[in-house]
Amino acid sequence: MTSIPYRRWVVATAIFVAATVGTAAGPAAGAADRHGAAVVRTDQGALRGTVAGDHLTFEGIPYARPPLGALRWAPPRPGPQWTGVRDATRPGPACAQLKGLPMDDASASEDCLYLNVTMPRTSARTPRPVLVWLHGGDFRFGQGDAYGGERLAADGDLIVVTVNYRLGALGFLAHPALAGPDGSTGNYGLQDQQAALRWVRRNAAAFGGDPGSVTLAGQSAGATSVCAHLAAPGSAGLFHRAIMQSNSCANPVQTRAEAVEAAREFTRRVGCTDPGVLAACLRARDAATLVDAVGYPGAGVDLGPVVDGRTLPVDPANALVNGRLHPVPVLTGTNRDESTLQVWGMERSGMNCPRPPAPGQEPESCPLTDDRYREQVRAMFGERAQEVLARYPSDDTRSASEALGAVWTDQAYAEPIFTAALAFARTVPTYVYEFADEDAPFFAEGPEPTFPTGAYHCAELPYLFDVDYAEALTPTQRRLSGEMVRAWSDFARTGRPGWPRLRDRGGYVRVLAGGGSGATDFAAAHSYDFWRSLRG
Repeated sequence: MTSIPYRRWVVATAIFVAATVGTAAGPAAGAADRHGAAVVRTDQGALRGTVAGDHLTFEGIPYARPPLGALRWAPPRPGPQWTGVRDATRPGPACAQLKGLPMDDASASEDCLYLNVTMPRTSARTPRPVLVWLHGGDFRFGQGDAYGGERLAADGDLIVVTVNYRLGALGFLAHPALAGPDGSTGNYGLQDQQAALRWVRRNAAAFGGDPGSVTLAGQSAGATSVCAHLAAPGSAGLFHRAIMQSNSCANPVQTRAEAVEAAREFTRRVGCTDPGVLAACLRARDAATLVDAVGYPGAGVDLGPVVDGRTLPVDPANALVNGRLHPVPVLTGTNRDESTLQVWGMERSGMNCPRPPAPGQEPESCPLTDDRYREQVRAMFGERAQEVLARYPSDDTRSASEALGAVWTDQAYAEPIFTAALAFARTVPTYVYEFADEDAPFFAEGPEPTFPTGAYHCAELPYLFDVDYAEALTPTQRRLSGEMVRAWSDFARTGRPGWPRLRDRGGYVRVLAGGGSGATDFAAAHSYDFWRSLRG
């Protein structure tokens, strides 16, 4: 069987010192200096944040030195120290990247290793749990400040930390010419995340957080990162619970050989091919050139976490099967219609058209036809294609776009995520959800899709975070948002989201939907056994 490209297409085809000192319980409610802003002291110096009605925010906190000059393609160094009070009322720059999904901002900045902290404004008798959020974006897009933590902080009573980390070639280029003294190369973005977790361990108490109660959470590539940290020796003890949304540990990361081949393709794209000066050539290229060379998924260079023998000595997929991941409770799940976003992106980008757009030409939007759907399935699944088409017909009740979205969702998301959940359940408390609001608000930017996208990839994020890129939630959806915030915060606090843990293939999976939540037979709903048979 020829599998569909690993879910990198999901993004591509969508294109488009102090007046008040924090104590173990954090600043007193409404603590402010003469500017009317909250002030806390970290191990680097004092920070002045912003006071809002029910929360405080501290943005643009440098958790590591800017990775400039000799620090490009090097492990992160400790962040700067300062005297006086540093302004923390604006986020830092996003790491260098192209424009991806609507929540992503194009950037050419390498000075980007910043994090943001949101906390309840009320004081607490005991330290609060901490949730550290790793954004998605295929390891080439995204920034922490796109995900406002106000709701999880104020309603969930958490300390919420969102993180920037190096992306693309600057974060994951594993070329031997860039090897450090220990011989390892690549995984700089994972090392950034570890540095942020160490910062949280040192400074959580200043914001009223408990460094002994940290949940590491992420979506899409962020979930892949969480899985990597479950296998990384340097991450042991830095977090105590794990949340993985719309990705899993079942899909392997790059081998060293695959990463080196991708790195060589990248160096060809930027014109650095002479082995004698290759490292110097790469360091002479500006960030914009490096970002352009990585490009978009499907047409660019695939870079991401790699088994490097140091930061990531084993593939998390193998460690999961062998029961060798850090033993922490897990909350994991998927969206019911993940891949409809990918299918809509194909339509928008002209990939369904008889003739692809010429370079520089605005693509024409072409809906997926029944014939084209069948062609794609045959190309992907070969001799098993007829079985797929029989299970996922395009007919009067389901358009070709919806059928292809269901195929890709079940094959690329539901099966591996549920497989990973079953493996986790053998060794640690594991809780599974399916986000299933069929009317989830779509991106506010751009035209409306021409077919129902349902609970598409990223659709759950506005229910957990305060965002400005999606349409507003309805009253019914706000109630679902409240339920999800309670579940995520309960898990961060106790390791239990409020529903039964998964124990076997027929175990409990929580459905989160606008019309009411409950349980589902996840395996049957997503043809789990069928897709397992195709995986072989």
